Amino acid sequence: MEILIVAVLGLLGIAAASAVGPRLRVAAPLLLVLVGIAVSFLPFVPDFVVDPEWILAGILPPLLYAASVAMPSMEFRREFSAIGGLSVLLVVLTSVALGVLFSLLIPGLGLAAGIALGAIVSPTDAVATSIVKRIGVTPRVVTVLEGESLLNDATALVLLRSAIAATAASVTFWDVAGDFLFAVAVAVVIGFVVGRLNLWVRARVTDATVNTVISFTVPFLASVPAEALGASGLVAAVVAGLVTGRGAIRVLSPQHRMSDANSWRAIEFVLEGAVFLVMGLEMNKIVADLAEGELRAEHGLGIAVLALVVVLLVRAVYVFPTLALIGRRTRRAEELRPRLDAANRRLDEREVALATEAVDEEHAERAVREGGRERWLRRATNPEFIQRIRSRLRRRAADLDYFRAVPLGPREGAVIVWAGMRGAVTLAAAQTLPHETPSRSFLVFVAFCVAGVSLLLQGGTLPWLVRVVKPAGVDRQAQAAERQQILALLRDVTEKVVRARLAEPGRLELDGSDADPALDPDVPSDDGAAESSDALRDRHRRQRLELIAAQRDALLDARDDGIFSSAMLGWALETLDAEQISIELRAAADDD
Repeated sequence: MEILIVAVLGLLGIAAASAVGPRLRVAAPLLLVLVGIAVSFLPFVPDFVVDPEWILAGILPPLLYAASVAMPSMEFRREFSAIGGLSVLLVVLTSVALGVLFSLLIPGLGLAAGIALGAIVSPTDAVATSIVKRIGVTPRVVTVLEGESLLNDATALVLLRSAIAATAASVTFWDVAGDFLFAVAVAVVIGFVVGRLNLWVRARVTDATVNTVISFTVPFLASVPAEALGASGLVAAVVAGLVTGRGAIRVLSPQHRMSDANSWRAIEFVLEGAVFLVMGLEMNKIVADLAEGELRAEHGLGIAVLALVVVLLVRAVYVFPTLALIGRRTRRAEELRPRLDAANRRLDEREVALATEAVDEEHAERAVREGGRERWLRRATNPEFIQRIRSRLRRRAADLDYFRAVPLGPREGAVIVWAGMRGAVTLAAAQTLPHETPSRSFLVFVAFCVAGVSLLLQGGTLPWLVRVVKPAGVDRQAQAAERQQILALLRDVTEKVVRARLAEPGRLELDGSDADPALDPDVPSDDGAAESSDALRDRHRRQRLELIAAQRDALLDARDDGIFSSAMLGWALETLDAEQISIELRAAADDD
């Protein structure tokens, strides 16, 4: 009964924080941490201890899965080099720097144990990035931060595991590297297989509720086998989510996807709030454990503040040169624009061989060296091959437009540095330290202080920083222009579908009116006299659904080519989904 009461009060607290936070101009996660700390020190509140396995294996997989499902695959691909560097190299550099610091400041702590604690506080938290989404920065910054927080946990946990092992035996660099590659590679394979099987199974389930229930199991179906094999369960859950998010719109109906979105939104809301609330509620127990040791709380708080300064400095030293390198690479890539335009012109003129050499000179030269130039040219004249080349050229040109239109400069770099907050992952990982670890309670306290100060300081001042540095925001004019381009694309699809229908044998020509009987269920057609009203209505609805399917396919093709932003594509696809659901609901009502 006590657990039930705590759960109900927790849910009410999460809801209250989300409702009151905006009025107080305080982010709900920060408010939940403060409330949790205050409640934990009330005399009648018992010690609150949560098994870290519940967070690492029970809460984080569904949270990361939900975030990866919503992650735009196109932007994730474009930013993968930056995300990969932040998720691997930066975590390693930060862990080593903190390991040296901790080993010098904490008596009796060796370098291996110091790196273990550094690995605990190095990764940014996926839940903490929810604060960033509310302050109106460019979606590119959000993508980089979200992608980093989705993947850097694997690096940190592998480093933690290796560092703990090094406290008892010698571990070489190659042992750590091999462990990391194994953990990631196996997790990627498992996550990919689970994601594809998830789509295959759910495409054959007709009930939306059952379909959503199955989706609840996917992150665990990916993470549990991965952990059992010694791989990263979190990476497996992320990969399963990326595969699901990219393929769901092609294989799942709008009703199923809407049911999924609404249900997962509620789950994310509860789990995110619970994570921050638990962080605060555990503070009293952590302080009580610390009192039993020789090291004082103020000493731990000072080390935590110094560690956070080092974290931010290392992050700044890494982020700014990296963004400068990305900008330089983008400017150099712009030099390819004339070649891309020339290749497109040659394709238009059917000079396929020359265009292919311009697109893939290395492949063509290798074909010449191997004596296969004639075979290569025959392949290049294949219409399907030409279409693939066109798609590749469009994608490359769209990538260049994306990087040029939304640059990551020093202003955006400042936001990326300051928005790298620590959260519940740090606290949960700290509690996995072996009980025989010297000064374990003190280390856990330091980790909590780093996470807590990071959330309160960085999260609380992030809106102020954005107002001061003025990074690029959402370009409303560009969005409006993009919206018009999408509407033009949908009109082109409509015209093609109408012409295809009019070309069918036995169809009458349009009478020149603006109303199209093939597209509007409420407009009668010329050949409808011999049909009953119900049959006519069903035929019009079926034709409208066919048009929606054609428009959706065109939008997804544009997504694959990277022509439009994910935000505008999401708006257009959601509009089509809403229209399809409306038509199907009216059909179901008529059948009843």
